[in-house]
Amino acid sequence: MKLGILVNTDRNQAAVIGITKAALKKGHEVNIFAMDSGTRLLEDPSYTGLCELEGVSMSFCDYSAKELGTRKDGIPEKIVCGSQYNNATMNHSSDKVIVL
Repeated sequence: MKLGILVNTDRNQAAVIGITKAALKKGHEVNIFAMDSGTRLLEDPSYTGLCELEGVSMSFCDYSAKELGTRKDGIPEKIVCGSQYNNATMNHSSDKVIVL
């Protein structure tokens, strides 16, 4: 199964990390897309470090990040700087999507 996680707030970082790790333990893939205030999590290495885990892909809405002044220096190259197209792709390719 492929799980999509739409992160549109910066209040649920622990849940994103916990759900991602639990899904990976069950053998699932995880695709994470951050937008709106969720892009603020890109400034935290414990969140961005998820991209290093086998089975995780991550992207974010560059427009949201720019609007909020999110610092993008230090974001790992594995995290795609994208647009709402990446959100649509995640939704299309995921078996289940949760919003946090």
